[in-house]
Amino acid sequence: MKNILCYGDSNTFGWDPEESRRPDRDQRWPGVLEKELGADYHVIEEGLPGRTTVFYDPVMNLISGLDYLYPCLYSHQPLDMIIIMLGTNDLKYLFNAAPFDVFQGLERVVKTALYFESDLSDARPQLFLVSPARIIAPKAQFTDMFRGAEEKSLGLAAQVKALALKYGALYLNAADIVEPSPADGIHFNIASHRILGKRVAEAARDYFGKK
Repeated sequence: MKNILCYGDSNTFGWDPEESRRPDRDQRWPGVLEKELGADYHVIEEGLPGRTTVFYDPVMNLISGLDYLYPCLYSHQPLDMIIIMLGTNDLKYLFNAAPFDVFQGLERVVKTALYFESDLSDARPQLFLVSPARIIAPKAQFTDMFRGAEEKSLGLAAQVKALALKYGALYLNAADIVEPSPADGIHFNIASHRILGKRVAEAARDYFGKK
């Protein structure tokens, strides 16, 4: 059994803005990933709405991705792959962060994942970085929350790709294959979850097939 951890924000947790609900497990991209890979794979969802790389959000009172990652890795060991998709919430107006700031925050997350030593396995899990989809015309409460983020989100892919190359991680740019729903400009609809889950599954299947 291969264990895969999906670590992200609300687009890993799953929120469909078109129906104002959390999609069912098999409709969210980690669930699609597990179904595509089959019975020999166990996919663990660790999505938290509002999760950043390293920034503390005093409004949502949520810890950063870095703060929670070590206990998360420890509780789900042993792991064969860690998929990380973070960076969208770093671009909130509150944090005044540029794409390079996201790079630096994500690098700290990456190092924690890479240097984690499992009590149950001598092998280190393969790291898989997914650059988030673009932010496109945020609406409703997200208009001010993500003011100025639409343009900044264009620079995320290059930063995440650079990290993947630097640390030997697998890489996928979600912005190449999916866009957020026009309903809010931030979150995936169910169709995008399905597309992303299948593309991540292709990459994971290819990696494990070559081992």
